[in-house]
Amino acid sequence: MPCRAVLILSLLLLSLPLTALARNEGVPKKSVILDGLDVDSMRVRLDETDMQPLEGIWYYPNEEMTLGIERYRGEHNIGYRIILLDSPDINVVPGTVIGYIASSAVDNKYQLWLYSQRDRVTLIKPLKCVATLNSTATTLTFDPPHWRVKVRVNIARFLPTLFNGVSIIPEKVGENLPIGFRKIYPEGGDGNSFNHIRYL
Repeated sequence: MPCRAVLILSLLLLSLPLTALARNEGVPKKSVILDGLDVDSMRVRLDETDMQPLEGIWYYPNEEMTLGIERYRGEHNIGYRIILLDSPDINVVPGTVIGYIASSAVDNKYQLWLYSQRDRVTLIKPLKCVATLNSTATTLTFDPPHWRVKVRVNIARFLPTLFNGVSIIPEKVGENLPIGFRKIYPEGGDGNSFNHIRYL
């Protein structure tokens, strides 16, 4: 009987990360590419809106990526999408949506999904973590997922500093310092308060 209980517990533990991968709450299973988006066109696009604190152009130093965050009408409270604007990784096309963000019950806390693997030019397997926006809306930090499961397949990893390691069973990962994005446009709202109309 104890052996059966151990077997059932082991099967439950094995299924936890797979469930987390499968239940992505309305996030598309693979990325899309928005044509013609780069840093300059994203800046124009943002200037034409009454920007929210989370919106802007961000830099992800761990991967040397420049990203745009803009409002998005999605399912399950998904209100923003993250778009790659510039990267040293030539295998990912500018304009690729690399993730999504949803609000939570706490003002400065968000659910953030980032695609974790690459299949040619398409990104797949969105993984969720919790992100925190600082009080001046200039940094968005998040902890890497604390559970990881790896299956040996011939798919290149995307965002290797965030999604690394492989194992056949779930493995608890130690706490790390948060990593994240730093806003580069507009800096501090570009002198304008967020949620107010900026006259052009």
